[in-house]
Amino acid sequence: MTPDRITVRGIAARGRHGVLPEERRDGQEFVVDAVLELDLRGAAATDDLTRTVHYGELASSLADAVQGDPVELLETLAERLVRVCLADERVSAAEVVVHKPQAPITQTFGDIAVAVRRTREEEFPPPRDGVLALGANLGEREATLAAAVADLAASPGLEVVATSPVVETGPVGGPAQPDYLNAVVAVRSTLTPHSLLAACLAVERRHGRERRVRWGPRTLDVDIVTYGDLVLDGPDLVLPHPRAAARAFVLAPWVALDPQARMPVPGRPGGGRALVADLLAELDGIPGVRRRPDIVLEVPA
Repeated sequence: MTPDRITVRGIAARGRHGVLPEERRDGQEFVVDAVLELDLRGAAATDDLTRTVHYGELASSLADAVQGDPVELLETLAERLVRVCLADERVSAAEVVVHKPQAPITQTFGDIAVAVRRTREEEFPPPRDGVLALGANLGEREATLAAAVADLAASPGLEVVATSPVVETGPVGGPAQPDYLNAVVAVRSTLTPHSLLAACLAVERRHGRERRVRWGPRTLDVDIVTYGDLVLDGPDLVLPHPRAAARAFVLAPWVALDPQARMPVPGRPGGGRALVADLLAELDGIPGVRRRPDIVLEVPA
């Protein structure tokens, strides 16, 4: 069944978006087309404006978004605008085209435009429960882990639900290096998997993480262990974490936090979700895991 649509085209507004300094300084006109998909039968049957999207208000909201904080890419602006369209919960999907008719290029052209289409589920996914693994073996390890928990909790779309006891472990692989403090954090988030990854990487960078040596020492490591029941195998994100089931420094604090925790283990006989405590019991020859009851990571209020 073809969805009903509301279309608004040619909304012109001045913005300061672009890579060049003069674009940020002087601004230029952008033109926006938007197509909203939603069920209009209720509005048609009742002749009631409150049961549909007010396209005048939508046009004003899109213009305000163009006039907002500058970004470099049309792609980024288009993503902002499609979220404006999906702000109304009745809209199931939206397509936005952003035109840049005065783009600073030397060739003769008729139009420059970027089009994106997003569904409500893509932009506003239901919350997922996840587990993040934290580790640090350089600098003020205890303070870094505590600050990382606070930084994660302050990330938009991410809630820290619980923190595990802290353990101390010897390094696994890589060059000679100091022992680690490790913990896991239970989170709930509406972020997409890659947005969650970006939030974790941003927290790492905030604490000086550098990737120079594989499995080398680090000021902070924030790994996504699981995110709901998602199973992904991409070039930059694999879920569940491909080595978590063999890492005592992840499994031990996780079991301490939740003795009944389970995780998907692709390829395991029988498939499905394995009890984390069973995975921990199967490990052999892993450097010892020592509880650090003197260190407590608080869940931010």
